[in-house]
Amino acid sequence: MSVFHRLQMTAALLGLLGVLPAPVSAQVTGELDAYWSEASRTVVEGDFDGYAQLYHPDAVLVMQGQGTVPIAQALDGWKQLFVDTRDGKAAADVEFRLTSRLNDATTAHETGIFRYAFEPEEGDASVALVHFEALLVKRDGRWLMVMEYQKGPAGEEEWEATGRSP
Repeated sequence: MSVFHRLQMTAALLGLLGVLPAPVSAQVTGELDAYWSEASRTVVEGDFDGYAQLYHPDAVLVMQGQGTVPIAQALDGWKQLFVDTRDGKAAADVEFRLTSRLNDATTAHETGIFRYAFEPEEGDASVALVHFEALLVKRDGRWLMVMEYQKGPAGEEEWEATGRSP
């Protein structure tokens, strides 16, 4: 028996034993799409509390070349942007386009690019396109991000090639 056939048999056995993840259902994909829509809504409306609730309390932000920080620390740094947006002193928007989705009923690894735009009432508008990965878990019926990895800048051509948002 070839190595390839042995690997196929091992994978089949692990699947039967429940070790490998089950295929993703349309319900799970829909729930995750709703998660990303809610993230976008909170940014556009400046809903800081709503945005913060999308993360697990122990979540970590990883930034390429800058290291890691607890999400609570990152949120502290972002809070004023939300307040300014909520108070009409700025406009903000974020859109997520996913290129890979690996998940089961309670865990997810999503990869893609996000486009974040911020325009203060007084000042210059800025737009960032960022490659990202996210690890999420489902707890008490809610999806929560446990790791956000901002991998680095993306180009406009890459953004356009990803297609539509979830």
